[in-house]
Formats: sequence, structure tokens, C-alpha cells
Amino acid sequence: MIRIAIVGFGTVGQGFAELLERKREEIRKKIGEFKVVAIADSKSSISGEFSIDEAIKMKREEGRLRDDRKADELIDEVDFDILVEATHTKLDGGSGLSYIKKALKKGSHVITSNKGPLVADFEGLMTLAEKKGVKLMYEATVGGAMPVIKLIKRYLAFCEIESVRGILNGTCNYILSRMEEEGLPYEQILNEAQELGIAEADPTYDVEGIDAAAKLIIIANTIGVDAKFEDVERVGIRKITPEAFNVAEEKGYTIRLIAEVSKETLRVSPRLVPLSHPLAIKGTMNATMFKTDTAGNIFVAGRGAGKEETASAMLSDLYDIYVSN
Repeated sequence: MIRIAIVGFGTVGQGFAELLERKREEIRKKIGEFKVVAIADSKSSISGEFSIDEAIKMKREEGRLRDDRKADELIDEVDFDILVEATHTKLDGGSGLSYIKKALKKGSHVITSNKGPLVADFEGLMTLAEKKGVKLMYEATVGGAMPVIKLIKRYLAFCEIESVRGILNGTCNYILSRMEEEGLPYEQILNEAQELGIAEADPTYDVEGIDAAAKLIIIANTIGVDAKFEDVERVGIRKITPEAFNVAEEKGYTIRLIAEVSKETLRVSPRLVPLSHPLAIKGTMNATMFKTDTAGNIFVAGRGAGKEETASAMLSDLYDIYVSN
């Protein structure tokens, strides 16, 4: 019996729990029986005998779970095989960093959707996981359901990845592609995106390239480029104008926020992209282009965010822990 604990029970944590329940029979056939033995949010928890449906109903109706025990206490006191860590991202690692470290030190595998701990201490966490003989899985931190990390680690394992260029933030891509299509100013399209729930009330994390830079740091370290957040050359999209799109289009280009890593470059900035190029995608899509020594250019695109997309990536990590070598 695989025992799972979930820490962080907002949109992502609930989405993962819902997918576990919905896919229970398929999961059982592929990796065996499992049970969620504990769940914690920022102020409460539940453990012992309970159902996933019961926990979700309680959280949505009451805004909290059954017990007052905090997440760090739960990690210390409950026995589990896997910690699913889905707390909010803070670039200094936040509480998620301590939760992951606690679980790894206990000898438990970890699946996380939280970029912060990996941005703050990628090497330290990977070293700790290796020392304890467990896995730290993080597919969901970059590109939602888009298989970026697995592509690097598995399918391109014996390639030299010379560079990665990508669109890693759906909010920015929506704003820029709408500006391109409608010829409307940035602020007007941003307001539209906020009304549609695509952009946050405070969009700084997205439009200043912070989110894309965090994802780029994770990709960089995964391909073997030792990088910290402060190393990223970062420019956001606030100053892009409709006129800039007009000039670009006359020359056969559009403008996208491109994150790029190579041995010489670590940058997130608006860039000219040929209209016929795969990275000229529109809407909230994410995409990455890998340049390799033996496999040529590999392109992957998909929805980079969303409850089910992120949960799907986390579920694939669960499969990998028990099935893939």
C-alpha cells in the first residue's frame, strides 16, 4: 500500500486529490493500491480515517480541514511514502522548502508543483534526495502537463542540450498575442486578461518575467547549467506597444516573451520571433525548443497551467517513482 500525504490544499492540491480519486482504478492497475493518509493546508490538517471527497468538501465548505495540527507537525508525526507538496511559490523557498527537506530526511519520495524550493536550493535538494535514496520529482513546476523535465532526463538523456528557448508564461503570451491580433495597448489587454481570470489582480509576477525566470532556473539546473535566480537577465512586457508589433510584422516577425538558457545565456525578455516559427504560438499556450547535438531541434507545446494539467504532471511523477527506472 502506497501512503500519500498532501501538503498544500488549494487549487493544485485539490486537483491532484480529485485526479487520484477519478483515476483510482487505472492507478491501482499500474502501480498498486494507494491511500491518502494525511492532508494539510496552511492552518489545518486531516489524517487517520477519511476520504478524499470528505476532505475536499470540508475544505470548500468550511475553509479548513478537521484538525488544528500544522503541516510541519503532520510531516513529522505521520508515516507516509510520498509527500505531494503543492504550497504557493515563494522565491526564497518559503515553507515548501522546509516541508520538502523534512520529507526527504524521513526517507520519503517527494512530488512538488512548487517552483520556489527548486529555485532557492536546487542542488541542495537533489543532493539530499540522492543521499537518502529517494526521488524528488518536479515535472509540474515547468509548463504544466508539457513533459519538459521528463524529456530532458529521459528522452534526451544522452544528448548534449546546447540551448533551450521557450515561452514559459501563458499570461504574457495571451497579452502579447492579443496585442498582435487587435492592435490594442498593453493596459487594455491586461484588464481583459484580469477579467477573464488569465491574469492576477497583481500581475507583476507574470508580466515582469519573474515566473518565466523561475521556470528557466529549474530548466537550467536540470540540463546541467548551475544557475541562480539573480543570474537571469530579465525584462518584462509592460513597455511593449502596438506600434512595436506593426514594425515587427512588416518584417515578418512577432514579439514574444522568450526564456533562453545556454552555456553563455540566461535571459528572459521580449524577442522578435519569425511569424512562421513554432514559438510564435498564440493564447495561453507554453512551448519549448531544445537544440541538441544529436537529436536536432525538439519542440514541445501545451497548456502550461491549469488545475488538471498540473495534476496530470504530478500523477505522471507518481507513475515514474514506482514504474520507471
